[in-house]
Amino acid sequence: MLGTFAKAFRTPDLRRKLLFTIGIIVVYRLGCFIPCPGVNYGAIKAITDNASDDGTAGVLSLINLFSGGALLTLSVFALGIMPYITASIIIQLLRVVIPRFEALHKEGQAGTSKLTQYTRYLTIALAILQSTVVITSAKSGQLFSGSATSDQTDALFYNGGGPMTVFLMIVTMTAGTGMIMWLGELITERGVGNGMSLLIFASIVSGFPGSMSQVLGSNNGTRNFVVVLLVFVGVIGAIVFVEQCQRRIPVQYAKRMVGRRTYGGSSTYIPIKINIAGVIPVIFASSLLSLPYMVVQFAQNSTNPVVLWIAGNLRQQDLVYMVLYGLLIIFFCFFYTSITFNPEEVADNMKRYGGFIPGIRAGRPTAEYLQYVISRITTSGSLYLAIVALIPQVMFSAMGVYNNLPFGGTTLLIIVGVGLDTVKQIESQLQQRHYEGFLR
Repeated sequence: MLGTFAKAFRTPDLRRKLLFTIGIIVVYRLGCFIPCPGVNYGAIKAITDNASDDGTAGVLSLINLFSGGALLTLSVFALGIMPYITASIIIQLLRVVIPRFEALHKEGQAGTSKLTQYTRYLTIALAILQSTVVITSAKSGQLFSGSATSDQTDALFYNGGGPMTVFLMIVTMTAGTGMIMWLGELITERGVGNGMSLLIFASIVSGFPGSMSQVLGSNNGTRNFVVVLLVFVGVIGAIVFVEQCQRRIPVQYAKRMVGRRTYGGSSTYIPIKINIAGVIPVIFASSLLSLPYMVVQFAQNSTNPVVLWIAGNLRQQDLVYMVLYGLLIIFFCFFYTSITFNPEEVADNMKRYGGFIPGIRAGRPTAEYLQYVISRITTSGSLYLAIVALIPQVMFSAMGVYNNLPFGGTTLLIIVGVGLDTVKQIESQLQQRHYEGFLR
């Protein structure tokens, strides 16, 4: 691995791309520490130093995680990449509901560019909405899990946080989200890897040193540190193994005579990953389960039995939460796979170009066979996702160190997926530049 990176930096063109990518990540991380106009950073520091748990509540914890802790400091990049992720998911789901979106998806590069434009517009709209929620939560103290006193929340903003200050903060956070989109696209175009994924990767990894030092300084710190490290390495190894696995369905193309030339007659395969949906089901499930708990945070003094049940059973370390979390992951795995992989469309394309699966008739029998294979693989993939998402959560909750950790199943899946994809892109570019061919 070290030799591969050494070769990459010895290649001038690839070295420029790697240094450009690192530079953009540095700019992104610097923006996470610049507070918005009108924010009293000293007051925020005083609150976060005494904050309980992980410092956030409900769905805001996911935003704080993907922003690299920038949410708690109310920085320029406080929203992180979360609005873009949400917008991308919504646009993909709307392909099922809106025929126009599905038609654009099938048009190729021009249609994809149009969908990307819609995603950008929706990202800005969601950024305005989320920044309003974040600022409201900060003024009420709920952003800091209720650990802030009324005097501290009053000191959060200069001039008492009037309408003009709030408006300026909303504009700044929204502009920060737009800049993050631009930085991510710059990495994709001129750097190495997927820009948005690398920014999420940098945000998650940035919280590791501080959180691991907290584990080491807690009760039974050395034992907890060793156990956490072993679980971390073991889960990463399992994720790498499963993410690299494929079910290869053989496909044979019949020979065709066009004039005096013969075309086709080749053999290939359809690679189907065990985890087709990726990390999307985990993000869906965690976001959905966080919403009721976030609503309850604004009704802490209520005596309604439903509110009391949610407050006592839908915390991340509760058994009810973990069971619902696993079931929702399995459901969204099947749901998202049915959207992204259409057996009938694949079967029609194979039939159009003279392809067939050995032993299976072309057309509807091929579609039914593909549906049968996808159902079996998705069952295994959904159980794998649920186990990976729950094992760290169960173990760390039992050890009492869960709230000090920035990672769980979601973050580990993201880290491994982004890491594998980036390494593959570096290796492919190295092969393009160091391929000698058969002739000297």
